Amino acid sequence: MKLAITGCNGSVGQRVLIAALRNGHDIIGIDTAPPKDCEYGSNPKFDFRQVDVRDYDAVLRVLQGCEGVVHLAGVRSPEDYVVKTHNTNVVMSWNVLRAAAELSIKRVAQASSVNVIPLVYSVQPVFEYFPLDEDHPCCPDEPYGLSKLIAETQAATIVRRYPFMRVASLRLSWSLPQRSDAVRQDPAQRKNDLWGYVQEDAGAEAFLLAVTNDDGKWSGHEAFFITAPHTSDERDSMVLKEQFWADVPIKPGKDLSGRNSFFDCSKAERLLGWTHSNAGA
Repeated sequence: MKLAITGCNGSVGQRVLIAALRNGHDIIGIDTAPPKDCEYGSNPKFDFRQVDVRDYDAVLRVLQGCEGVVHLAGVRSPEDYVVKTHNTNVVMSWNVLRAAAELSIKRVAQASSVNVIPLVYSVQPVFEYFPLDEDHPCCPDEPYGLSKLIAETQAATIVRRYPFMRVASLRLSWSLPQRSDAVRQDPAQRKNDLWGYVQEDAGAEAFLLAVTNDDGKWSGHEAFFITAPHTSDERDSMVLKEQFWADVPIKPGKDLSGRNSFFDCSKAERLLGWTHSNAGA
């Protein structure tokens, strides 16, 4: 397939780009500056385009001829908690989705975040049950999580008007090269993000599956949690729960035994065919 990847210079974007090239796809890499010292710069299947994704007309031009889009450009934290993150992310996601619709591009995967549920950037996380799944209420109280929730709403809106499109919003946890990068000696340091992480190449695989898999298991817009199946902490998950989140119930039929994650990714496995390929790293 001919795929466009926005934010191709970012830590997630680079891994998606490398994985896509290894799978033989033709790639339009989109970012605000050319990549530096990259291993794929001379690959004939890679074409870099310097584009500001906040410019709709530029996005419309650069996506012409593409069959799928992986949208990763954006601001990755609330930063000043005022306007930059919210306004940048919301404009970028709409520009990509609307341009894809205009160009009849059927497949889009966009980066959402576990922070659509109040987590580490919030005044106080609010959890109705564990493990968290896509049915859990999303009530962010900060601009980053809000921008991602709006992007999901944009996707649901665009597919209602353009039902030929299929959009996946991937709710990534903390994307890291390996689990050891997420480990903290004091579990309290990571209690507000529930000791979650995703190994970056496993996350990249989820984006590719979302745009390339054609088994007909889903359509329209769907959100998916994309996290490792185990926590970054060596302690038993029930011990962590009782220490830090004792009042949160366990969802019927689920368990947090061993190091089981506080996030439920079974929907991604069922519909995308995705499992975390480096679960023990």
